[in-house]
Amino acid sequence: MTYRTRLPHRTRGPGALVTGGSRGLGLFMARQLAERGCVVTIAARDADELERAAVRLREETGATVHTAVCDVRDRAAVGALVREVHERDGLDLVIANAGVIQVAPVDAVDAAEFADAMDTMFFGALHTSLEALPYLKRTRGRLGLIGSVGGLLGVPHLLPYSCAKAAVGALAEGLHAEAAASGVSVTAVHPGLMRTGSHRQAEFGGDVDAEFGWFSTAAGAPLLSMDAERAARRIVDAVIQRRARLVLTAPAKAAQLVHGVAPGLTTRLSGVAARLLPAAPGRGPLRQGAEAGEPRSPVARLVRSWGSARNDRVVDRANQHEPGPRTSS
Repeated sequence: MTYRTRLPHRTRGPGALVTGGSRGLGLFMARQLAERGCVVTIAARDADELERAAVRLREETGATVHTAVCDVRDRAAVGALVREVHERDGLDLVIANAGVIQVAPVDAVDAAEFADAMDTMFFGALHTSLEALPYLKRTRGRLGLIGSVGGLLGVPHLLPYSCAKAAVGALAEGLHAEAAASGVSVTAVHPGLMRTGSHRQAEFGGDVDAEFGWFSTAAGAPLLSMDAERAARRIVDAVIQRRARLVLTAPAKAAQLVHGVAPGLTTRLSGVAARLLPAAPGRGPLRQGAEAGEPRSPVARLVRSWGSARNDRVVDRANQHEPGPRTSS
């Protein structure tokens, strides 16, 4: 039996909120919290997707699970959500996880894609943090902000994502320092590639089929990616244990170390990797992975089929089977 770190029990709760909790990593973290006795609220933008997720969580854990339709880009909506959770369940733990993934060379995107990534991931995390902190101070609670290894170094063809996640990482570290005196812990989480089924919900630009091919392959490859449920367990443990920082997957840890020791070399190596990625045939609307076709090359199709197999298998359990509003990683 796997040992799980638990929150101290209270008469109401412990109350936990996960934004971007309707699918992928957010759903798996919500399941971990429910299994540890929390009253969990999952928030996202798609009501039907939320309800499917909540039904599954209730059936699998027997826990009390609430849903909330909320756009984290809207601070007033986030404030109302946080207040509702506090008044109903008490607020002990919050994980800001809502995000979008845009995969495209910089020639195939514009400032709008960067703004979209910042609005959802950085400002979404900021709104959640600012609205939750007054309540978390009353309970000496815990706050987790989901960054990425993509925020620790600039990743080619993921620049809007990397920029937004870098800002989330800086926010988490600064809040950790400032909130410590009030008894609130803030954990910065930087996962590497995980098998969350998110390749179907991610958006792709440029040579869409080729971009989908390399991303879905890398996101599912056994040596590069991590089982998302195991990642969720480690993240929830870290937040409950009040750790300041968690970096997940061996490649992510190695990338962080090399970049810290030799940033110039890391940047040059990224340039080499960028030359191996698909060139942009032009700028156009981004398309979700579920709409992408197979790579044109038979060899590329074979590699994608092998690399993505594990990620494809988790699509249903991660509630990623139908494209919808972009709400979670």
